[in-house]
Amino acid sequence: MLKCDLSEHQPASAAELNRQRNRLIPQAIVLGLLTGGTSVAFHFAMNSAEAFRHKFFDFSHQNSHLGMGMVLGLALVTVSISAGMVRQFAPESSGSGIPHIKGVLIGHRHFRWVRVLLTKFFSMVIGSVGGLVVGRAGPCVHMGSSIGQGLADIWPKDGKHYHTILIAAGGGAGLTAAFNAPLSGLTFVLEELERRCSSLEFITAAIACLTADMVCRLALGQQSVFHFAHVAAAPLSQLIAFVALGLLSALLAGLFTHTLLWGQRLITLGPWSRSIWWLILAGGLTATAWYAPQLLGGGHDFVNDILVGQELTLQTIGLLFISRFVLTIGSSCSGAAGGIFMPILVLGALLGWGVGVSTQLAFPALDVDPRLFAVVGMAAYFSGVVQAPLTGIVLIIEMTGDYALILPLFTACFTALLIANWLGCPPVYEALLENDLRKERIQ
Repeated sequence: MLKCDLSEHQPASAAELNRQRNRLIPQAIVLGLLTGGTSVAFHFAMNSAEAFRHKFFDFSHQNSHLGMGMVLGLALVTVSISAGMVRQFAPESSGSGIPHIKGVLIGHRHFRWVRVLLTKFFSMVIGSVGGLVVGRAGPCVHMGSSIGQGLADIWPKDGKHYHTILIAAGGGAGLTAAFNAPLSGLTFVLEELERRCSSLEFITAAIACLTADMVCRLALGQQSVFHFAHVAAAPLSQLIAFVALGLLSALLAGLFTHTLLWGQRLITLGPWSRSIWWLILAGGLTATAWYAPQLLGGGHDFVNDILVGQELTLQTIGLLFISRFVLTIGSSCSGAAGGIFMPILVLGALLGWGVGVSTQLAFPALDVDPRLFAVVGMAAYFSGVVQAPLTGIVLIIEMTGDYALILPLFTACFTALLIANWLGCPPVYEALLENDLRKERIQ
């Protein structure tokens, strides 16, 4: 008769797990402190860059003859320096960096963490001066993971998987710092970066995220990124409109991912293609800076303008969506450092706003609040593009503090996910990583 006595194995396994967890706790705290501190410095540097850009644009508008040429020159110089710095010192720091993190975690990429950290920081700040339409969240994730890799290299260890745990936890701490949203950072780690949901990954990421959040709240204040006044919960009669929002999010998410991949392939055809891309992008940034400067940059203030109830026609909302869509693709494919996390949320807010206004016009009896659709649209479009719906849902709930959004959020986000999967649209970060690996195989 076969006997299975677990008494000898379980206590040893539990003791080993406790020992590993205890070794990781101080590392997680230090990781959170360093990531939070770096994110605070990054926040102030980016704000200074944006303030300089606004002053420069105001000054250029005062010079009717040379003003547009001044803006074009600024855009060309900053895009060239920002992208050139990445190309020269750390090509893996281009874009958001999240595909690079995923490649490191599965063993297909190396992490030159010092180069990535410094290049990411300064390339983003320089690009922001010129108005590149990129977000801060992805770079914060990449810089947090860089710090995690640095700790794994420096800190004495005896576990071969500690470096992947710290890299993933650092990424979550970076996202936490970007949005003051620790649960979103933790969810992002478990859903997108490190999908092995073991006790070690969970506790390390949780401690790093909470520590980074405390550092940022002490330095930057308790306010959330988006200012959204609570609205009444959506009645069940409106849920069909959120299904439509999810469907539209999935369709436009597929367009975004495929356009982004096409742009990245086009810019790598040769030096001439890169130069032409930069010139066209600089022209687009210049025209936008001259006529609609609020469309430039990451888009935090732009989304807040939407959420306070700004009223625009449906045609204007559509024009804003197309403009931000094109500028996001152009900026993301320039080769400079910059995330797509926040630009995706901005596009989702515009999309949701448009669906809300359309529903309001078509069915006035439903008493629709377009702001509610704008908030849900951010999570729905994120779910369609990134295909990490729980991160999108938790992020919006954390940033609004409104749990009444849970039903429309689940309806729109999982509709977007299911339709995107049915259409065969790949998650954007996985598609970008596969695109990079394919280029390496060809070379």
